[in-house]
Amino acid sequence: MKRTVGFLIGIALVALVGVRLYQKTIGKKGQPIRTDTRAAVAVVLAPVRTEGIRDTRVFTGTVLPREQFVVAPKIAGRLDKLFVNIGAVVTNGQLIAILDDEEFRQQVEQMQAELEVARSAVLETSSALEVAQRQLERAQELINKRVTSEAEVDQVDARYKAAKVRHAVTMAIIRQKEAALRVEDARLAYTKISVSWADGAGARVVGERFVDEGTMLKANEPIVSILDVSTVLVTMFVIERDYPQVLTGQHATVSTDAFPDRTFAGQVMRKAPLLKESSRQARVEIEVANPERLLAPGMFVRAELQFAAHAAATVVPVAALARRAGRSGVFLADTAAMTVRFVPVTVGIVSGERMEIRAPRLAGSVVVLGQHLLEDGAAIVLPVTNSAPAARR
Repeated sequence: MKRTVGFLIGIALVALVGVRLYQKTIGKKGQPIRTDTRAAVAVVLAPVRTEGIRDTRVFTGTVLPREQFVVAPKIAGRLDKLFVNIGAVVTNGQLIAILDDEEFRQQVEQMQAELEVARSAVLETSSALEVAQRQLERAQELINKRVTSEAEVDQVDARYKAAKVRHAVTMAIIRQKEAALRVEDARLAYTKISVSWADGAGARVVGERFVDEGTMLKANEPIVSILDVSTVLVTMFVIERDYPQVLTGQHATVSTDAFPDRTFAGQVMRKAPLLKESSRQARVEIEVANPERLLAPGMFVRAELQFAAHAAATVVPVAALARRAGRSGVFLADTAAMTVRFVPVTVGIVSGERMEIRAPRLAGSVVVLGQHLLEDGAAIVLPVTNSAPAARR
């Protein structure tokens, strides 16, 4: 009996609570009250600024010398003296090495002696030729006077022609010996190894030394490498997206970890007319003045190129960009009504954490934090910054 009474009392209480709740939801005219369940979203704002912005790209590259060549002997021989070493500064025409020249000197002396012998033989054949020529002239006079016979004249003429041939042979031998002497003189001169370059101006430095004194060298075996580093080349590779914007004559700012507090001015000198199929990249060469020789070939560097610059652009933080209904835009804040409005925008230059808004023109502040919870017309609330000093105890 007691359980039944308790059960009935519980049902009555539940019904009473239900009635009260229903009455609270009824308005004066008997209609349900509509409540806005959307709460204000806490956001962070940033001002829209008008300032300059640049479109730049940073590429990595390697330093190369403007010119580079190796010095090698034209003949084989033992390296007797080497006057330069790594880092030495050399000028055009400077003697840097000598090969052992004893054998070549002997060859020159031998060829000079042979030439003297040939010249002596020429004196002899020249004298014999003159004698034969006088005999021939006398014989021709005698035959005109019918004193001698035709046979005797023919014999004299044959002796003259033979003397003439011997003289021509000795003259040819002299020319041969003179040519051989010139060859030996040149070989002797090749034992002195100098550096030279086309323009003849400025100085170069020794980059590498490949051999030491006493080494037996073959012809064309490298001794040292010579570099022109007064101006260096920075070689880099650009992808297809950046290729049209890299132009010959563009200014470049080069930096390297070796000198973190310095930058070097350069200029784009050459751009390859093709992109390699394997990498889809094109080679670009930047020329950088290097009078202090701070940039060394082989250094890893960064080259910054400026593709565009706008002096008075509408700029907002990149964090303000949002997407709604497939469109990119920003939430422009109305701080008086504490609401936001979604504004589709056209983005221009993006530089680091800033971006240019090309259209439409904006003013005021945009939401940079919390926009993922926003819709057009949403209410916002700003975080309270308590800058008052703490109370003293």
